[in-house]
Amino acid sequence: MACMKKSGELEIGDKMGKSNEQYLLDTEAETDDDESNKGKEMDSVEMMFKDTAIPPWKEQLTLRAFVVSAMLGIMFSFIVMKLNLTTGIIPSLNVAAGLLGFFMVKAWTKVLEQSGMLKDDTFTRQENTIIQTCVVATCGIAFSGGFGSYLFGMSDTVAAQSSDANSPQRDMNVKNPGLGWMICFLLIVSFIGLCSVVPLRKIMIIDFKLIYPSGTATAHLINSFHTPQGAKLAKQQVRELGRFFSISFLWSFFQWFFTSGDHCGFQSFPVFGLKAYDNMFFFDFSTMYIGVGMICPYLINISLLLGTFLSWGILWPIIETKEGDWYESGLEPGNFHGIQGYRVFTAIALILGDGLYNFLKVLGNTFHKLYNQIQNKKSCAVLPVGPDDKEISFDDQRRKEVFMKDQIPTWLAVVGYLAIAAIATVTLPQIFKPLKWYHVLLIYAFAPALAFCNAYGCGLTDWSLASTYGKLAIFVIGEWAGKMQGGVLAGLAACGVMLNIVSTASDLIQDFKTGYMTLASPRSMFVSQVIGTAMGCVIAPCVFWIYYQAFPDLGVAGSEYPAPTATVFRNLAILGVEGFGSLPKHCLSLCCGFFSVAILINVARDIAPKKWARFIPVPMAIAIPFYMTGSSVAIDMCLGSLILFIWETKNKADSEAFGPAVASGLICGEGLWSVPKSILALAKVSPPICMKFLSKDMNDNVDLFIETITR
Repeated sequence: MACMKKSGELEIGDKMGKSNEQYLLDTEAETDDDESNKGKEMDSVEMMFKDTAIPPWKEQLTLRAFVVSAMLGIMFSFIVMKLNLTTGIIPSLNVAAGLLGFFMVKAWTKVLEQSGMLKDDTFTRQENTIIQTCVVATCGIAFSGGFGSYLFGMSDTVAAQSSDANSPQRDMNVKNPGLGWMICFLLIVSFIGLCSVVPLRKIMIIDFKLIYPSGTATAHLINSFHTPQGAKLAKQQVRELGRFFSISFLWSFFQWFFTSGDHCGFQSFPVFGLKAYDNMFFFDFSTMYIGVGMICPYLINISLLLGTFLSWGILWPIIETKEGDWYESGLEPGNFHGIQGYRVFTAIALILGDGLYNFLKVLGNTFHKLYNQIQNKKSCAVLPVGPDDKEISFDDQRRKEVFMKDQIPTWLAVVGYLAIAAIATVTLPQIFKPLKWYHVLLIYAFAPALAFCNAYGCGLTDWSLASTYGKLAIFVIGEWAGKMQGGVLAGLAACGVMLNIVSTASDLIQDFKTGYMTLASPRSMFVSQVIGTAMGCVIAPCVFWIYYQAFPDLGVAGSEYPAPTATVFRNLAILGVEGFGSLPKHCLSLCCGFFSVAILINVARDIAPKKWARFIPVPMAIAIPFYMTGSSVAIDMCLGSLILFIWETKNKADSEAFGPAVASGLICGEGLWSVPKSILALAKVSPPICMKFLSKDMNDNVDLFIETITR
């Protein structure tokens, strides 16, 4: 989950990065009297830890690390699931995972110390890395598991709102969620990505020296926590996170009392007036999305707002005037032969245009850089791997020594890949009948190459194109299976297999980069990733099942959890097997136009000078409001950007140090409220009050009606 996902589900990398480390180093510089030592420590991270013993790889895997990881993994899975089922915009949780992992272990040791049970309170940066890796692997399954996209897109709920709602073949293209088969599916497909790139870890990190910005930023964060100044700052960050977590949780709890009915409560507050509210422009007081906005880059949030104005402010009102001409009048709002078809397929056009451009760009860049790396290696221009290298820094020398010490046998990865592929080839067709064994075999034949491309590209750009590879699988396998043989279901299942492989592969190398820079053993990192993935394969489906049972209207357009990305993925699969014949009048022309616009915007971003390119919007983010209901999320996130911008203007150092902690607290507070909210829904406990806003005339009519019936 460390990379930005260029897809309908957009995962944004955090902005903590190196600035936090620099903040710590600056603080240290002010308090250190020895100028020479100060300069040495700022130049070399490992010099600060030179007298600290590195525990063996087995000792890095502690019981408390996995207990803490399980607790945080459950909490973050609820957060990711809620984001999946509302917008699909998922911020990086690496900072929160590292920070909360540090805090919880410190709290653990303090409690044991006071009870007299503590034997060894040593908390190393390696153990902190293990926790962060395990947590991100666990909640990463909530994303790659497709509960808000391809997996839920198979359901009858989403099918009823898609363009194949009345298709005779609909039944063979539907598979409703079931806890058992979802866990089995994830256990089959989630581990093979770990095996696919393990043999390449040395090439990616040591030979090619790929950056992996999110993994590097997380390593800087963890390293800084375990210096005396870093531990002090971490406690301050945790205090701020806890404060805003409490505010967010209590505010969400307070709002719940006023939501007894449709369009009730603060979520439907007409801040901009009733006319704007009728056109879906309103603010919903969501602390979660304000926090997401504080983490996401400014350009993403502005692009979302631009997409909202373009779609709900201009395009949809114009198309609504064509009712009876472009499409049949009197259709249900969710009918894909009406305006809903324009909303979803124009968004798909933007997503495909942006995804295809960046896919080809990153792929071309990957092969170009790879060719240069190979040529440089032949001329010995890359970092030598022999023991006689004298030019590399102390940090690189130390890190390479530890990284090469505990090797993961290549034969184990190869045997593991072949064994899992064989099991999947037999079992997946039993879970998804239209998916044949030769479809699965084809995916696993090409997956290692695509996993390498994705992991390499992610190391260069911090972008994971996992969902783009998944969409390619939708079209290839869906068309191959055919419309009459359940091609929609086969395409969605193939998407899940491919997406999990390439996503897990890039996440693993990101984590290896973090471990490389914190001197965590590759062997302990791999074990942590395996355990975290296993926990995620059980936790994520259970969390989704709670939502599925607690909210009967889950996935219905206009509901609290509409899962809009699931509709997009299903319609992509339908488009792959049925072609463009199912689109409403002039929809194809609009799609072609938006597809071209997405490519032109990307070209403009690449050729424009940097000082201007940073103002050009992102097509993927523009597309998201097209298939969402209303502008509230974009407004929330832009408010988060505005808060952070004002904070940076007044005190840049504090905003860089504490901004991510405040944002994480806001996200976690509202996200965790979804747990008791789901329990209340399962217990059939409804909010006691409905707060609605009416015009003066409507209010007079309501008063008159109440007066009439009470006489």
